[in-house]
Amino acid sequence: MSIEHTHSSASLSEVHQSVETSGKSRWKKIFAFFGPAYLVSVGYMDPGNWATDLAGGSQYGYKLLWVLLMSNLMALLLQSLSARLGIVRGRDLAQANRETYPPVVNFILYVLAEIAIAATDLAEVLGMAIGIQLLTGLPLVWGVSLTVLDTFLLLILQRYGIRKMEGFIISLVAIVGASFLVELILVKPQMHEVVRGFIPTIPDNTALYIAIGIIGATVMPHNLYLHSALVQTRKIKRDDAGIKQAIKMNFIDSTIALNLAFLVNAAILILAAAVFFKSGRTDVAEIQDAHRLLDQLLGSKLAPILFAVALIAAGQSSTVTGTLAGQIVMEGYLRLRINPWLRRLITRLLAIIPALLVILIFGDEEVGALLVFSQVLLSLQLGFAIIPLIHFVSDKKTMGTFAIKPITKIFSWLVTSLLVYLNMRMVLSEAFDYMSGTGNIFVDGLIIAGCLGFVVLLFITIVYPLRRRYREDAAAGIHTTQVSLGDMEKPTYQCIAMALDFSERDKDIVTNAIAHGNEHTQYILIHIVESASAKYFGKDSDDLETRRDQEQLDTYIALLKSRNISARGVLGFRRRAREIARIVHEEKADFLVLGGHGHRGFKDWLYGETANQVRHQVKIPVLVVQ
Repeated sequence: MSIEHTHSSASLSEVHQSVETSGKSRWKKIFAFFGPAYLVSVGYMDPGNWATDLAGGSQYGYKLLWVLLMSNLMALLLQSLSARLGIVRGRDLAQANRETYPPVVNFILYVLAEIAIAATDLAEVLGMAIGIQLLTGLPLVWGVSLTVLDTFLLLILQRYGIRKMEGFIISLVAIVGASFLVELILVKPQMHEVVRGFIPTIPDNTALYIAIGIIGATVMPHNLYLHSALVQTRKIKRDDAGIKQAIKMNFIDSTIALNLAFLVNAAILILAAAVFFKSGRTDVAEIQDAHRLLDQLLGSKLAPILFAVALIAAGQSSTVTGTLAGQIVMEGYLRLRINPWLRRLITRLLAIIPALLVILIFGDEEVGALLVFSQVLLSLQLGFAIIPLIHFVSDKKTMGTFAIKPITKIFSWLVTSLLVYLNMRMVLSEAFDYMSGTGNIFVDGLIIAGCLGFVVLLFITIVYPLRRRYREDAAAGIHTTQVSLGDMEKPTYQCIAMALDFSERDKDIVTNAIAHGNEHTQYILIHIVESASAKYFGKDSDDLETRRDQEQLDTYIALLKSRNISARGVLGFRRRAREIARIVHEEKADFLVLGGHGHRGFKDWLYGETANQVRHQVKIPVLVVQ
């Protein structure tokens, strides 16, 4: 049996500290820490990054490889800070923001984070749809529609725990990596030219713009939320040695995972340089063009197939981690939990609807522009994730000896300044380009107001934590030593309701209900009739099942009365959860006991979770007997 709680303060509470890291051999302990960074790394090789890599390689050969390396080092620094926050404070970035900023600012940050996640999912939807089209010839509009089916994938994966989910993602990452490794073997790039690509150089202004695009598309804001929560799935010793070991192992994990992501992005750029730049096709920036020309220029059917498979794998892996990030953001900012399948469905529909509208109204040729737009939306959010993160990990009051050192702090602010500048430049450039072409004063005014609001919010994000460190009264679940538990008097229940389904569980439900009462307690036995007649006629139903249920209820009541226990029965009709809640309210019960239905997986979604629904509709303690 278990008592349901209204919420949990832990990130991803269903898998929080679910992976044991102590009491293992050296290698098993090392591998126990490995996993979170691989879920994060897929955001650095998602379809949204492919266009910038293809454009850089096809137009400038290997000359922008150094930009990819620099972007990767920036990402490694920021992700290690995110992991440090989760390990030391046991808070994810959304929870830490909620504890620090005022409610209005927090709500705006939440909305921006949700927009960023929807934009990320938009890129995954388009990437997967393009991959399906390239592999099967299916029209884009059908490919986009099919992506709604992976809504249930996360639900299935979460049933098997975080390690199985990590294994699934790592498998997809391996498919992407293996596909591009074979591609590189086929194109045979000149290694001495590849090495020269790591020497910093900017050939012209267009190269600078592409470099900005590569850097801007690299660090994903939702990854910072995600990493700070995923590291908390590891159960560690909460002493200095245990925390220090966890930080070290997660840094190694991040280094390996993000370097794999770098190799994938570098492979895409090298592929574009070796195939398109060398053959004079410097106009290739679209994923579809790259796929079509691979076949023509290499004379191999395998290369374009592997390209499409890698694209689908990249999109699918990123879409799972995007949903997890959405769950973290919603729980952290709003303290609101919804079913994972519903969360996934909402996120996916927010991505599918604009994608379908663009394809249906403007045609397939505008998909590339939509991908660029999704990256601009991501750019808007980036500063609002990085700036609070650096504030939090720099604070000695909450991080203690694990606050970052001055040199790390300087590098972090330099990276943040560069990223925010580049992203602001990209956003403002897009805004002014759009304004110059519209001629609509109202639209121009909205864009200018949005830009001003963006700057004001950025200023508040920077200054507020310096002015007032942490609002202890708004801390989301922080356990303080000043908490008093009071006299802890045992509650006395005057009226206890119990929901019965006339199964073997009834004995346990009745036993637990009586255990929480006393000789003066009144017991209400509730049963919901579920016959076809009862669902149609309600309390006016008089079919055989209704009569039999009433007889069974009367038998239970007689048995309890024979033991001097005051009890009466009430039949409910139609919808179980709503009827139980209604009867509890009408009978003025102050405690409810019911059984868990025992459904799992698909049945849980199909039949609904009665216990879960009931506890949200009543305002009294609920005991669920499993």
